[in-house]
Amino acid sequence: MPSHPDQADYTPPRTVISVDAMGGDRGPAAVVAGISRSAAKNPNIGFILHGPEDTLNKLVAKRKPLNGRCEVRHAEGIVTMGEKPSHVMRHGKGTSMWSAIESVRNGEATVCVSCGNTGALMALSMVRLRKVPGVNRPAIACLWPSRNPNGFNVMLDVGADIRADEQDLLQFALMGASYARNGLRLPHPRIGLLNVGTEEHKGRAELKAAHDLIAEAAPANDFDFVGFVEGGDIPSSKVDVIVTDGFTGNVALKTAEGTAKLISDLLKSAFKYSPLSRIAAVLAFTSLQRLSKRIDPRRVNGGVFLGLNGTVVKSHGSADATGVSAAVKLAFQLAQSGFSERLAARVASAQPARQDTPHDEAKSGN
Repeated sequence: MPSHPDQADYTPPRTVISVDAMGGDRGPAAVVAGISRSAAKNPNIGFILHGPEDTLNKLVAKRKPLNGRCEVRHAEGIVTMGEKPSHVMRHGKGTSMWSAIESVRNGEATVCVSCGNTGALMALSMVRLRKVPGVNRPAIACLWPSRNPNGFNVMLDVGADIRADEQDLLQFALMGASYARNGLRLPHPRIGLLNVGTEEHKGRAELKAAHDLIAEAAPANDFDFVGFVEGGDIPSSKVDVIVTDGFTGNVALKTAEGTAKLISDLLKSAFKYSPLSRIAAVLAFTSLQRLSKRIDPRRVNGGVFLGLNGTVVKSHGSADATGVSAAVKLAFQLAQSGFSERLAARVASAQPARQDTPHDEAKSGN
């Protein structure tokens, strides 16, 4: 007999996540291992897994947590990391990436997760899911380790489009605030606009114009605007959301990842330098483990595509099982919050944004 929502044994319906099994550098085995970890931790999650049926069925059969919780959807084609987005848009219909996005478009799944080619994933997402009305440019948001109590800040755009004018930056602020509320559970996030200095007279013309637009929009949209912030403020407790264009954001992200790896390698080298340093490493083992976990990029894996009629989480191409599981966890949290619908409502309620011109529409294929 079906349970009633008021009864103690009520089980909420599963949140279904659509997963591209073939996009990552480590192959489908790492993806299946990652979703299996998520399934073991969370009974309210299910998966549609896209890729070659024979290969995936064998991998799924070995993972007990996926028993009865993972539907395999056959797709022969694979989008490689080197393929151009324009080629994928024209010829990608039979690929696992296309199929994964299509499940969200058809309402079979709430969120899509892929480790695949970022440019192709964004291009297909824009074509199949379409932009939220009022959004000119979608953005990719990432979580950045910070000194804030929750441990992270949000930064966008980190690579969806290298260009952004003042209206785009305003929309990024609105979308970033919505992501912080639903992804980090911050009811009144603080927004900063990345610049070469905090003084209001510094920066390009579009940054100065965006400064005024965001400040004007803040009271009606439930966020605090702290003004311009610098690169050193990105991991600080001064802000919750950092807004910038995709070129600057992507350079900052890749620089931080490279620096983190350098520091990790230098620490390992230093602790192997002499017998005393090896002893010191043993004594500091617990503290080093905590540091490693705190800055481990796999645990903050997942860039979210914002501004589309559906949520897409882009996992690192090199993600292992831990990284894939982290991306799935983020996808589940956003799905549970109704993030996509809330973001669309927030953008729609803000001041009218510039619409695409007919020329832009023709170029994008929308």
